[in-house]
Amino acid sequence: MNATLLRSANAGRRHLRGLLTVVRPAPAAARNGIRNGIPAADPVAEQPAEAAEVFDADELPALADIADAARQYQQATEQTRAAERSKRAARKLLDRLPSGRYGAWQIERQANAREVADLEAIRAIFDAHGLGEVPMKRIAPSLKVAIAPELANVAALVAA
Repeated sequence: MNATLLRSANAGRRHLRGLLTVVRPAPAAARNGIRNGIPAADPVAEQPAEAAEVFDADELPALADIADAARQYQQATEQTRAAERSKRAARKLLDRLPSGRYGAWQIERQANAREVADLEAIRAIFDAHGLGEVPMKRIAPSLKVAIAPELANVAALVAA
């Protein structure tokens, strides 16, 4: 087994053992999502929160500055999508090449030091200890920028 993978696997096991020493089986009511006689909130019904630091009403920038920032953001988002599509297309070929030199290009694979939790292993541990579902939290809300639908035709005319 690759030494890097072995170190990574051992680190993951140590982390999970650490979690298990902190987490104790919860009472049945808590495992079923009920605390103090009140059912837990439905996570699907929750609305995304605003960003941590939004402008106060008296701090808002000029409308022209907001429009310029929104236009720049939307253009950058479109460029990013196009670049990602191009990368995926190139990777289809490059992923199948063995490591080596191809003309001026060196193709190789490097181990990634980034680690992620093994949810299947965590779920198995939770099941074995009667801990119920693995607690999850939502990621930060995504910023979506688009022309207001009722102004889309006007914006297309202005951009032309």
